[in-house]
Amino acid sequence: MNEVVGRDDLLLLTLDTLRHDVAVELAAAGRIPNLARHLPGGVWEERHAPGSFTYASHQAMFAGFLPTPARPGPHPRLFAARFAGSETTAGRTYVFDTPDLISGLASAGYRTVCVGGVGFFNKQGALGDVLPGMFQESHWEPAFGVASPTSFEAQVERAEEVLAALPTEQRLFLFVNASALHQPNWFHLHGATAEAGDTRATHAAALEYIDRHIGRLLTAMSSRRRCFAIVCSDHGTTYGDDGYTGHRLAHQAVWTVPYAHFFLEPSA
Repeated sequence: MNEVVGRDDLLLLTLDTLRHDVAVELAAAGRIPNLARHLPGGVWEERHAPGSFTYASHQAMFAGFLPTPARPGPHPRLFAARFAGSETTAGRTYVFDTPDLISGLASAGYRTVCVGGVGFFNKQGALGDVLPGMFQESHWEPAFGVASPTSFEAQVERAEEVLAALPTEQRLFLFVNASALHQPNWFHLHGATAEAGDTRATHAAALEYIDRHIGRLLTAMSSRRRCFAIVCSDHGTTYGDDGYTGHRLAHQAVWTVPYAHFFLEPSA
């Protein structure tokens, strides 16, 4: 990462609430071809989330604690704040001297931009301003939120506008929090109703919706130079699993998440 940072643009895309089992099933069934073609070996890596809900998980990820591989470690991290005794900081880790990765990348010359999604990024109150406030530039509007059936399209369009306005020589760290998978997601499945509510099937349909539009985002991020992309879930969620519904709880469906990182080669 010490060679990547300063050379490439960076993308962190969190697919908010995406379950690992659903992501794996859809990739294997060919239902998310645009995402799957970028996954190493065509498969998601199984990892453990650093938090059981959006705020906790993103605070950890922004400090350099990305989801941890779901196998015995230790596992060297891509990014880490400099502190004594870290067992996951290795020679290949990009080490920053600021409290968080975002300000660390800003210190390294990156333009840091957030395109928010769920309520913790809506800037409509003190709590909703904490995470986007870490960036030099942040964007949120109702069209990006959980209640919009076209949220990801709107987020991608804003990301394209950000890239178009950026000087070519300016390195970019773009963070996008995709809200489409978060409840309510029933409207992504043809025939589903609000009365019936969200299900594992509507969750899967929301991921298919994201896949239909993700190519635009990845193309835009590789339009200027090579881009290092991280695509992952921040946590999963439950749909009646063992009697549980939702997240912010300790269940395998919440703690187990899909993860991938890969390079996007310049399109020109």
